[in-house]
Amino acid sequence: SPAASRADGLAPLAQTAHADERESLEQVRQTTLNLIEALVDQGVLTRAKADALIAQARDKAAATVAAAKAAAPQDDGKTQRVVYVPQAVRDQIRAEIKEEVVTQARAERWGVPNTLPEWIDRIKVDGDVRLRYASDRLGKGNPDPVDYVAGGIIGLTRAADLSRFNSSLAPTGNTRDGVDNWRVRARLGITAQVTDTVTAGLRLATGSQTNRVSTNQTLGQNFNKYQFSVDRAFVKLQPVEWFSVSGGRIPNPWFSTDLVWDEDLNFEGLALSAKWPAARDAGFVPFATLGSFPLREDGHTANGRWLHGAQVGFQWDAAPRSRFKLGLAQYVYTNIAGRRDNDYELNVGPGATYGQYAYSDGLRQRGNTLFRTNAQAQLDSGDDGYYTSTNWGLASKFRPLAITAAAEFSQFDPFRVLVSAEYVRNMAYDRKEIARRTGWAVDDGSREGWLLKTTVGSPEVRERGDWQASIAYRYLGSDAVLDAFTDSDFGLGGTNNKGYILGLTYGLERNTTLGVRWLSADSIDSPTFFPGDKFSVDTLQVDLNVRF
Repeated sequence: SPAASRADGLAPLAQTAHADERESLEQVRQTTLNLIEALVDQGVLTRAKADALIAQARDKAAATVAAAKAAAPQDDGKTQRVVYVPQAVRDQIRAEIKEEVVTQARAERWGVPNTLPEWIDRIKVDGDVRLRYASDRLGKGNPDPVDYVAGGIIGLTRAADLSRFNSSLAPTGNTRDGVDNWRVRARLGITAQVTDTVTAGLRLATGSQTNRVSTNQTLGQNFNKYQFSVDRAFVKLQPVEWFSVSGGRIPNPWFSTDLVWDEDLNFEGLALSAKWPAARDAGFVPFATLGSFPLREDGHTANGRWLHGAQVGFQWDAAPRSRFKLGLAQYVYTNIAGRRDNDYELNVGPGATYGQYAYSDGLRQRGNTLFRTNAQAQLDSGDDGYYTSTNWGLASKFRPLAITAAAEFSQFDPFRVLVSAEYVRNMAYDRKEIARRTGWAVDDGSREGWLLKTTVGSPEVRERGDWQASIAYRYLGSDAVLDAFTDSDFGLGGTNNKGYILGLTYGLERNTTLGVRWLSADSIDSPTFFPGDKFSVDTLQVDLNVRF
């Protein structure tokens, strides 16, 4: 019949269309399998995950075929049916499968070009390398080293490092000759955001392990390798936005300047910080910090040396382009002051605790009033301690009260003006108490210090052409703060100095800066305890610093 003839004529066409459909689907199948195998070969996808994807695709395909068979009319055995999938439907299926695979890849961080594992986003690596040329020009009117040696023999000094001498009793200190040197500093830090509330940090740095306030390495050690030490190692817990606890070897937790704490100093211990309110757009934000840090742990809590501190303050955005910050801090050192050490017996020598009141040379810088703590029995014996075993102790106790303020003005965009100031007073400095405890009458020395600094320029020197200029004047009395932890550059470090600092930093390239500083310092009170003695030094520093 005509219908049968037309059916017979269409049958080859239907078979051809069916074959083309099967070939197209087979190409899609092979392409998908090849893509998955390529991901496995490149290490982007594991074999187990690839097998799971293939199995998942087969299951979906089987389910689709089963559904199609269930929906199709029942075959009467006489009718031949050819399943035809239009091109638009095939394109839609292909797009849906691709989108499903890509979505899963994004969620599981595999198979997406230029995408790293999720845990890498929680790790931050930073660091810097600084090359410095430093030139120290000591005043020609500075006291002769013999004056420092004589002061040390008497039993008082403010520069114990300059009172040393060799076996021939010749002074070994330098008070008048200029010194030029090159130094390098390298730091590498890692910060891990373990969870939303837990952070861990680690930083390595060059520098001497006996110098707490400098990470510089002086060149000229016969090409010897540098020490690379743990500069920071801490854990920070922040259960809520406005409160955090940091423990270990942590960054400086105080709002301060380098009048009290050197900028390279890190603290060992525990610090708690809070700020209110938690609202991010708050214009007035009070804050508070508590900290407790062991300085020397000797197995006996009563004799251990500690630093405790508390600070309160606020930050106030007085106007859209004006910001003020003020902090009041009280620091307390325990068991830091020296006293006469009597753990010494004639014909026996020093006892197990002898030297416990010493202010060690590996800790101190210069400026604090020091006295000899050697036992009187040792001084009266042949081992007089003048030449062989001098122990220096701090004459004053230390309980510094510090007020720190800063004002930032951004009305001159793109430039910024920052004015900072700090005043510190050692509330424990008492000459009568010093005389009772040490047996020495000290009629000079100062308990006060202050700093005023103005910085103009870019908010931060990061890009080429950015710049900052600064001028500062500082006055830091001999016993205003512990000289061990204050700035290590001005006046060659420590206290009992006054003068000014000029600075300029310019951006050569992105994260590459050239800085120049001029520091001019003069002593306030006699460093040798001979009336009229003064010590002065001018320092030029040229820094090339690269951050990453």
